[in-house]
Amino acid sequence: MTTARRWVAKAFGGPEVLEEISVELDDPGPGEVIVEVRASGMNPADYKHFGPGQDPKLLPLTIGYEVAGVLGALGPGAEIASGGGAVGDEVVAFQVTDGYASALRAGAADVFAKPPTLTFAQAANLLLVGTTAAETVHVVGISEGETVLVHGAAGGVGTSVVQQAVLLGATVIGTAAERDFDAIRGFGAAPVAYGPGLENRVREAASDGVDAVIDTVGVDEAIDVSLALVSARQRVVSTAAFGRAKRDGFQIVGAANPRSGPFRAAARRSIIDLAARGKLTVPIAQTFPFNEARRAVEALQGAHPYGKLALVL
Repeated sequence: MTTARRWVAKAFGGPEVLEEISVELDDPGPGEVIVEVRASGMNPADYKHFGPGQDPKLLPLTIGYEVAGVLGALGPGAEIASGGGAVGDEVVAFQVTDGYASALRAGAADVFAKPPTLTFAQAANLLLVGTTAAETVHVVGISEGETVLVHGAAGGVGTSVVQQAVLLGATVIGTAAERDFDAIRGFGAAPVAYGPGLENRVREAASDGVDAVIDTVGVDEAIDVSLALVSARQRVVSTAAFGRAKRDGFQIVGAANPRSGPFRAAARRSIIDLAARGKLTVPIAQTFPFNEARRAVEALQGAHPYGKLALVL
């Protein structure tokens, strides 16, 4: 058995409902491994998972969908998804459900060798945003030479979208706050400020027009501008504007799309390969000690510097 620390939500609400507990992990069985966590990735989906107004019968809830660490043990005949695996190997795990932990038991099929190009904090934040971004790029069908507008280009998913679209040879225009312009330029995109007059600013930046739009924020401004710029609804996709998509007929990805889960699971290998070849990176804004998970989630919910957050052990 392995003794682990784990953060759980004992009620629904904000960071104050989180509690650190001790758990005993059974030895891994066939097709399972123990991951000793070095960093837990943090995403808005984490706090939405225990947000207020849900069924109390679901409690307590574990939290966190991705981690990076080292293999602590392997079950009989277990082999990680990228092949092989031995105690001490550095790995990432995605599509877990208890990532805010010092150790966890995971299906070996969800565990991959960690790209050596990334730190543990970066690797722990690679796959949720990376596979989501890959799906949006796939859904709108970006081709070399096209111009793509990315709403929320400085966010976690947006940053990965920008990098992946540039790799495909697209010209990328990204909406963001002016404080993040340099970061967006650093990844090869042209930044424009959101707010009143956005459509005109995008038209000025895209002299030959916009071919496709990827929205990661979901606000009406982003959707209105997108539909004004691109008439082909199949070339507009959002990760957030589900109500507008139903009304206006553009595409969505996420829980409401049954194709999203299988696509993202299959995309993990290619995202890891891009990172391992130095083609995809994850900016980190701040890391927090594991025992400060409440403070970390509070930062995640609020305005924080450009980049991702992580819990580290």
